[in-house]
Amino acid sequence: MADKHLDFKVDYRNLKVFDEFNTDKIQYPLILSVPHSGTVFPPEFLENVRFDERILRRNEDLFVDKLLTGAVEKGVPTIKMNITRTFVDLNRDRLELDPAMFYNYPKEKDIMYDKHCRVGLGVIHRINFLRENLYDGLLNYHEAEERLSRVYDVYHERLRQLTEKCLKKFGFCMVLDCHSMPSKICSIIDDRSGIDVCLGNLFSQSCPQEYSDFFAAQFWDNNYAVQENCPYSGAYITFNYCQPRRKMYTLQLELNRSLYADEMNLCPNDKFGEVAEEVSQAVINFAEYLKRL
Repeated sequence: MADKHLDFKVDYRNLKVFDEFNTDKIQYPLILSVPHSGTVFPPEFLENVRFDERILRRNEDLFVDKLLTGAVEKGVPTIKMNITRTFVDLNRDRLELDPAMFYNYPKEKDIMYDKHCRVGLGVIHRINFLRENLYDGLLNYHEAEERLSRVYDVYHERLRQLTEKCLKKFGFCMVLDCHSMPSKICSIIDDRSGIDVCLGNLFSQSCPQEYSDFFAAQFWDNNYAVQENCPYSGAYITFNYCQPRRKMYTLQLELNRSLYADEMNLCPNDKFGEVAEEVSQAVINFAEYLKRL
């Protein structure tokens, strides 16, 4: 990466970090988190990256929020990130910053240089889906910290508030963290027929197995190929919001994008309506099941 310094500052005054639905009076012990479907690009960010929105959007979980519209309309509590994942990735630890991206990274600051940072997909992304550098220079660490405080912290604080509200009302809470996965990954993992749905439960550690089994059955009944913990067992949200001793549970949902979208052209395919209806109904059935417990 070049020695050029990128000293831009984002105006956050008109950026709405998230939308939430059905959270005033929570009707179900289930909260949907949709952290990677945001399509808002801060203009100052766009002016300082090497690619346009069309390329950057290939990193997002395409239309996952739209797939859940039916569940939202039925009253399932939901929080949805509005800002693009390439700006801040909510499903990473706050410490997953790559020091090499910054010209002024503090020497005394702790480093969590894990696998996400190594490949360029930490809490601040370094690369796009083609593994090309997003920036042609080094970022200002203080600008990155402002992203985290103005976006990352805001979303997670609200999600924590909602989980506590749910726990107080029902005595337990399930966070369903909703994502999509590239079809190419699914085909590599299982070249026989691919994977339609992946449910990540940290290898049965993030929630009772019967909860995960019930949700999986909703997709099996519609002939979806379901895998558990393959290729994803759960990331930051699944791990960090999971507190079984408090009856705080998590589950990560991953949907194969080719089921419902043209991944290259970033548009719904002719199956979108059918898949959206089935996914939303699966979530509604899950919410009703949890409420009966």
